[in-house]
Amino acid sequence: MEECQLPLIDLSGLNSHDQKETNACAAAICRASSEWGFFQVVNHGISPELLSKMRREQELLFQTPFEIKATCGLLNNSYRWGSPTATCPKHFSWSEAFHIPLTKINEQACYGDFTSLRVVMTEFAAAMSKLAWLLARILVDNLSHQRDTVDNICHESTCFLRLNRYPVCPISAEIFGFVPHTDSDFLTILYQDQVGGLQLMKDSKWVAVKPNQDALIVNIGDLFQAWSNDIYKSVEHKVIANGKKERYSIAYFLCPSYDSLIGSCKEPSIYQKFTFREYRNQVQEDVKKNGHKIGLPRFLL
Repeated sequence: MEECQLPLIDLSGLNSHDQKETNACAAAICRASSEWGFFQVVNHGISPELLSKMRREQELLFQTPFEIKATCGLLNNSYRWGSPTATCPKHFSWSEAFHIPLTKINEQACYGDFTSLRVVMTEFAAAMSKLAWLLARILVDNLSHQRDTVDNICHESTCFLRLNRYPVCPISAEIFGFVPHTDSDFLTILYQDQVGGLQLMKDSKWVAVKPNQDALIVNIGDLFQAWSNDIYKSVEHKVIANGKKERYSIAYFLCPSYDSLIGSCKEPSIYQKFTFREYRNQVQEDVKKNGHKIGLPRFLL
């Protein structure tokens, strides 16, 4: 498998006193979103100490016995494992996850005995949210003079964190850690360990993403591709199962409110207008019926 280095962007340029340097940094973000749909960021404002604390808490959480994770209502009863809708092995994901809405992250009742997790995850979610909104505004401003567009569309009530664990898989050659997919949001930020396994589609072939311990990975979601009229790309990606090491990651998903209308930033539009609720319902219907997501092609004009 060919290994790639994602575009690496130093976000300290956004705080430069030199306007040319600031503009160059913003341009690099927009260019990577168009050419790759993925990029890495360093000097992103989230401290290594916070990231390390979040990883430790995540590992402790997943070390909990399965019966407790699955039945005791942890984190808004958000525990999921495998792929209940899978219709064949290629639709199955060898992973477990907690899928937590931002609105629930600070609720003490969701954590049970994991009191230190609440403190760390509340701080972590706030930091990831700040970074996601910063990047989204840069990408919107690049295509639109309506500076409040992202603020009008995206809403904290539908954003969420997903804590992922990919256990060691004894049949790793036959199954995915996470099946090939695109993200059904505006923007995703990923904090991953150094095990590797993330792959993305580039120039019609799969390439492996080389981990970078200093960087967070950012990728464009379906709704940003639709809003940008295909200027920004929501790229198919997957996680390969590992037969020797477990893998951890945490993803932050920037989403619109359910009833926000996703229209194009310019005409003529490639896609019909739709709401996040309509898009989500269609994805769920397709997964239930076919075992996999179809996504944006459903909404082409």
